Amino acid sequence: MGLRAKGKAKIVLFIDDETPWLNMIKTAVENAPFDIMIADSGEAALRKIKRKKPDLILSDVRMPAMNGFDLFEKIRSDPRYRNVPYVFMSSIDDFDARRTAKEIGADDYVEKPIDTEQVESIVLKLLTRFKDNKS
Repeated sequence: MGLRAKGKAKIVLFIDDETPWLNMIKTAVENAPFDIMIADSGEAALRKIKRKKPDLILSDVRMPAMNGFDLFEKIRSDPRYRNVPYVFMSSIDDFDARRTAKEIGADDYVEKPIDTEQVESIVLKLLTRFKDNKS
């Protein structure tokens, strides 16, 4: 399949402080042709990417301790992860957040809630869009 590199499934990291949302994501994509990692905070995400480099990162904007923008800056400051596509998700249709995401170099911005039936298709579209990424 086009979403596999050298026989390995692509890895998508979901970062959100809302446990019900993360549980919904896990259920929605359990049979998807990609693997997922989940993190409930920016700190947890940083620990996870050190163990396994994702092919795509989807991160909430508004999180306690370290918001999505601060996390983005930390991840992108590391040359190993500079080219990993980073997409913000937010339940807030916030023009300023969208503008900030674009200004700092995010690859996209997706509004939540995302219908559970659409999660896999949204991720597949993003992975396909970024498949030529040299991460």
